[in-house]
Amino acid sequence: MEFEDEVVEEMERELEEMRECYRSGRTREASWRKSQLKGLLQLLREREEEIFRALHQDLGKHPAEAYRDEIGSLIKSLNYALDGLKRWMSGKKAKLPRIALLTSAEIVPEPLGLVLVISSWNFPIGLSLEPLIGALAAGNAVVLKPSELAPECSSLLANAIPCYLDDKAVKVVQGGPGVGEQLLHQKWDKIFFTGSVRIGRRVLAAAAEHLTPVTLELGGKCPAVVDTLSSSFDRKVAAQRVLGGKFSFAAGQVCIGVDYVLVDKKFSSTLVETMKVVMKKMFGENPRESRSVARIVNKHHFIRLQNLLLDPMVKSSIVYGGSMDEDNLFIEPTILMDPPLQAAIMTDEIFGPLLPIVTLNKIEDSIKFINSRPKPLAVYVFTKDESLRRSVVSKTSSGSVVSNDVVVQYLADTLPFGGIGESGMGRCHGKFSFDAFSHQKAVMRRSFLVDFWFRFPPWNDHKLQLFRSSYRYDYLGIVLTVLGLKKTDRVSKSVQTSN
Repeated sequence: MEFEDEVVEEMERELEEMRECYRSGRTREASWRKSQLKGLLQLLREREEEIFRALHQDLGKHPAEAYRDEIGSLIKSLNYALDGLKRWMSGKKAKLPRIALLTSAEIVPEPLGLVLVISSWNFPIGLSLEPLIGALAAGNAVVLKPSELAPECSSLLANAIPCYLDDKAVKVVQGGPGVGEQLLHQKWDKIFFTGSVRIGRRVLAAAAEHLTPVTLELGGKCPAVVDTLSSSFDRKVAAQRVLGGKFSFAAGQVCIGVDYVLVDKKFSSTLVETMKVVMKKMFGENPRESRSVARIVNKHHFIRLQNLLLDPMVKSSIVYGGSMDEDNLFIEPTILMDPPLQAAIMTDEIFGPLLPIVTLNKIEDSIKFINSRPKPLAVYVFTKDESLRRSVVSKTSSGSVVSNDVVVQYLADTLPFGGIGESGMGRCHGKFSFDAFSHQKAVMRRSFLVDFWFRFPPWNDHKLQLFRSSYRYDYLGIVLTVLGLKKTDRVSKSVQTSN
């Protein structure tokens, strides 16, 4: 107990030093922000091989997958932030009505202060540094807590970041759930969390203690609606994109990947046969030897997925794959046809290389199916029917909708990334990340020369009439009332004298 108290005291001392660094104004300077972003770019370029090794050790990721999903996407985000930083930092002029004579206003972004970023294990580099980019661009001091479930990546970040960034304003704190709990109960100006819904609820509850604003990047069961496609080319492209979006991102351990497929019953067998051909082309006869499928992060998650698959009601629905290797934490990419909707594989987020296909009497029923479940982070719809596409956009609710592809919205810096309902709250990526870690401060400047004399007591019916005209922007009415050319509405004496 005494040791724990010492740890907490040391943490509080370090956080106070970071607050002092922030209060000094150092992090607000454009030069400081730019230097930190350039430092991250340098880290990614100089430590690329170390990052490859760490991602392979933690998750079995191939370097090509690691670069596509983490290093390359971060370099893109950093270049975008560096290019836009001056513009993002600038105040934006606010339009005022003509009645506001000799008055100007602007909206000025200012940093929030000392912020906490808690990242996830499935993209341990990308999901740590992506929010860090926004926090630094916005001029904050930042504590980063990487996931202990990706220990090699966590250690790499803890050792490398002080070599490239300002160690007085940016710190990495390693540790398990106990450390996370201690951090959550400190006072922060913002918490940015990426992870499960279960932990997200605890983060939100802890944040309420200090009324701390929170961004939650959670997840959910993201559906892919695959319409009947008459062209073999379209079918192949759709199958390739669905399967790639499911299995090539951390072996399906990704919040925006495809969780399940909805398809017209008449088209289902055609789609499955197309998928089998594409699967063999992507992963070969032995997917484990292909080195193109990452492994499951740990034994706990392996057993969780194994239990989903070995459920007697589910096992019989496997139409492709299904083999498992517990010693190497590897599960073969697996397709299932119509598993029971009440089974855990259809009620819980899968977060692994298992893809259920659910058949419907007609594809339009997909909208009702999606709406019967919690709002997902993304909905993917593969169709050439513009009416169906519009219906999915307008009649379902999700963090994003993508037509004829998957996951690509994550790479678009000009699109907000975030969930709704149980899939999360808040937005990030590009300037949206900058905004997530900024306060938009209203700034107004007035002249001494012009005043609205009628806004001050003593009150009378004449002033009441001027208020009526002013709030309607009835400029002619104001002039006529001032000149005494407009009849003033009388307020009864009983209203004026009532208590």
